[in-house]
Amino acid sequence: MTGFVLPPLRPLAYAPPPGLPVIHVDAHLLAVDKPSGLLTVPGRDPGLADCVAARAEAAFPGARIVHRLDMDTSGVLVLARTPEAQRHLGLQFERRHAAKLYEAVVAGLPEAEAGTVDLALAADWPQRPRQRPDPAGRRAVTDWETLARDPQAPPRGATRLALRPLTGRSHQLRAHLLALGHPILGDALYADEAAYAAAPRLMLHARRLELRHPVGGAPLTLEAPCPF
Repeated sequence: MTGFVLPPLRPLAYAPPPGLPVIHVDAHLLAVDKPSGLLTVPGRDPGLADCVAARAEAAFPGARIVHRLDMDTSGVLVLARTPEAQRHLGLQFERRHAAKLYEAVVAGLPEAEAGTVDLALAADWPQRPRQRPDPAGRRAVTDWETLARDPQAPPRGATRLALRPLTGRSHQLRAHLLALGHPILGDALYADEAAYAAAPRLMLHARRLELRHPVGGAPLTLEAPCPF
């Protein structure tokens, strides 16, 4: 690991685009392409009531959140439309049977073409909601693979990565990439100033989710093309 140096806390902009693109819908589940800047569930501040849960409820009454994406992360998000579907889908995430694929653009040029980060994380309470490496924390494992490199891109070259989280810790991908020395571009919580300023948004997208349909168990692959 290269190190784990956090930047000063920055104010988070909240300007999500309208709408909630639907990837898949049936009587049991709903999959949407969550835009960057939109919370999954409402925040404590009254100004943060707009979220996936509220937008989904307006269009599909009774839709229930099963898992979450960070506010600034875009991509595939699944909701249940019945209590039974919520239970079945929730168990798949809890037991790590749902396979996730993310795409990110990070600062710098990793020396290796692929690798695995196995680094336990814990809440950084003085700087919440950040996470930090902690041997006594919860184990977190991420596989990564290089998709493309751009040595000329700011701030010090940039690399497009495929990321496969094998665990589901809060901010896992963002903290692991910082620990590698390659923070995600546009990351207000973990990137240095140059990497933060190099992109108009957090360059992290949940591109694909593979799971079993909650009724019948058929394999289901849900995809949202990367918007950057």
